[in-house]
Amino acid sequence: MKDDIVSMQKDIVASFRGLDDWLDRYDLLVSSGRELPPFPDEERNDENAISGCQSNVWIKMGIENGRMTISADSDAAITKGILALLIKVLADRTPQEVAESDLFFIDETGLGTNLSPSRSDGLRIIIKTIRDFARSN
Repeated sequence: MKDDIVSMQKDIVASFRGLDDWLDRYDLLVSSGRELPPFPDEERNDENAISGCQSNVWIKMGIENGRMTISADSDAAITKGILALLIKVLADRTPQEVAESDLFFIDETGLGTNLSPSRSDGLRIIIKTIRDFARSN
């Protein structure tokens, strides 16, 4: 399954590499966010809120049949797109796979360097939250 994580990330990197302009890359992020399933209003609560992000972010995680479930939402379109990419790569994996995954797509797409410092900090917090949950399960 680890190979799945790698190939999924390679697909994401290829999608971004095909776009020369960062505005086009941001558009791709925004449209990725639109593909997220609706996040229930009742799940937008303090328990699922991620503090330290520039925008409001909610993540709900669980374990079903030994695999992680992840759903998320944000009130910021770019952040929502980043969440969609993380979910695409990490959802339906074992907690161990999530905890040990090398999320190289963040740097290889340029997200690590082209996000504002506060969004980059938020991304690190989101990834840490997901990995901490995986490690505790």
